[in-house]
Order: sequence, then structure tokens, then C-alpha cells
Amino acid sequence: MDLLTQRLDAHGRALELLARRQQVLAANIANADTPGYQARDIDFAATLAQAQGGPNAPGRLVATATRHLQPHGGAPQADLLYRQAEQPALDGNTVDLDRERASFADNALRYEATVRFINSNVRTMLSAITGQ
Repeated sequence: MDLLTQRLDAHGRALELLARRQQVLAANIANADTPGYQARDIDFAATLAQAQGGPNAPGRLVATATRHLQPHGGAPQADLLYRQAEQPALDGNTVDLDRERASFADNALRYEATVRFINSNVRTMLSAITGQ
């Protein structure tokens, strides 16, 4: 059962990171005309790998007594990175609206696919439990 919950927890962390990245991309799109705004993004793969690190991963909480609470809730800390502009605007804005929209749509599809995968796993477990 522990392996099962670990896998679902991993997908839950992925959903949290995808939601956080969606917020960052939406902020980039909203600030496309803001002078001096620097486009930001999250290195999703690196942040997820850090969040799923082993028991000795940096920043990982470790229970040293049986009464300690297990860390839950909240999205893993994602470092925001500034994107290098391919064609910076004269006003210093580095948002490439086409790139941001494409990233936004791709991220939304990844989020939806992860939700569907989790739902499918839960349905399979319920079916196995009820014997149907």
C-alpha cells in the first residue's frame, strides 16, 4: 500500500508544480505589455526531481521520532528563473507572447493528462476493492 500512495503522492506533487507553472505563465502573458517586465518560468523537471528526491535530498524533512508529523500540503518550492529574450523589446520587456501562449497550452494539456491518469488509477483501485 505504501508504494501505491507514494506513486499517487508523486503525481499530486506534479499537479501542484504544473498549477504553479500555469500561474507563472499566466503572469507572463498578463504582463506582455508591461515595460521592463522579465518573463519567468519554472524548470519543471528539476523541481519535480528535487521534490521526489530520496530521504537524504536537500531540504527534505526527516521524521526522527514516531510521533513526528509527515510533511504534506503545499507545492514544492519551485525556483523562478528569468527567461532569456530572443528578441527583447525596446522597453526591456522579455515576454514572447507566442512562446508564452504555446507553453501555457502545453502545460494545460500536461495538467489535464495527469489528472486523467490519477482518476484512472483511483477508478482501477476502487474496482479492485469492490470486486467489480
